[in-house]
Amino acid sequence: MQLVDKMATIGVESAFDVLVKARALEAQGKSIIHLEIGEPDFPTPKNVVEAGKKALDEGWTKYGPTQGLPELRTTIANYVSRTRGIKVGPEHICVVPGGKPIMYFAIIALLQAGDEAIFPDPGFPIYESMIRFQGAKPVPMALREKRGFSLDVDELKDKLTPRTKLVILNSPHNPTGGIIPAADIKALANILRERDIMVLSDEIYSRIIYYGTPVSIAAEEGMLDKTIILDGFSKTYSMTGWRLGYGVMPKWLVDAVVKLMVNSNSCTASFTQRAGIEALEGPQHDVDKMVAEFHRRRDAIVQGLNSIPGFRCPVPAGAFYVFPNIEGTGVDSKTLADMLLYEAGVACLDGKCFGAEGDGYIRFSYANSLENILDAVERIRILSPKWAK
Repeated sequence: MQLVDKMATIGVESAFDVLVKARALEAQGKSIIHLEIGEPDFPTPKNVVEAGKKALDEGWTKYGPTQGLPELRTTIANYVSRTRGIKVGPEHICVVPGGKPIMYFAIIALLQAGDEAIFPDPGFPIYESMIRFQGAKPVPMALREKRGFSLDVDELKDKLTPRTKLVILNSPHNPTGGIIPAADIKALANILRERDIMVLSDEIYSRIIYYGTPVSIAAEEGMLDKTIILDGFSKTYSMTGWRLGYGVMPKWLVDAVVKLMVNSNSCTASFTQRAGIEALEGPQHDVDKMVAEFHRRRDAIVQGLNSIPGFRCPVPAGAFYVFPNIEGTGVDSKTLADMLLYEAGVACLDGKCFGAEGDGYIRFSYANSLENILDAVERIRILSPKWAK
């Protein structure tokens, strides 16, 4: 028996590959500082955990509606309407197990062989993986350091063809922490408004920002019916293991996503959805404290990396990643990432894991304690004489 040919087109998340290598080194007794995984190191807020426990005690352990519990969909609709300045109802919401299913289902439902989809480069690797898996053509859109890792609207316009069916945006952005300025969002909406193109707006980091305000393209005139908003609970509420995400989309696409959910997951776990209601409606001070601590760590790691020969680290506006330029070391990014893991005990990701435009960069997640971040910086500094010659 053999796998079908198209399985060869599926990529992976390199963060999990590096994690496996790092765990193997730890098993050998080596000290490793984990700056590779994009997962908040804070506990899920206590009130959310208690809501999950209560739901289990109350018997929320059975199948639920495929589209999601009505109560949660209403809560999400109210939250999204308030935070994005748009008007959506529970009929526009699909609750899914994590954020990735929205990427997957949207791409499956909207693209076919011969179509084209524009995605950010560097960017979350699953975008390109799923576009290619569907038989469509991935069209990378370069995000450059000199623009704060935001897109060039004119350059994107030049990439549009009659075959373009999907544009993927991610702001705040993984792996760089960049935010698309409001003026560029407006300009992009003006370009796409009259075209037969959908937008997948990945807004999973929308609450983790340090300055400025992320703007959803869905709020621009004429774009609500052309946009899929991807959001969830993993990052904001440190609920990665709860597997709870959602998409906001036009009703005609909701019907398609529900069919895909029926054929794949049946439904999202009911007790996690009950916890999701509490997350959105309950106190938000744990989120505020987490973002404040990320802000403190961001400043520390940026300052530390910029003091190391060969590193140039821009200041990210959101998320919890830094994406320093390491071309000044004279070492290619893959070799340097391996050196940092095996010689310094600092787990990080080669920027090329996120696309060709990531060459010459390294991604560090600062979802770790300030003490460990400062230790990691010193380990890198100690190693730096190997390239600072």
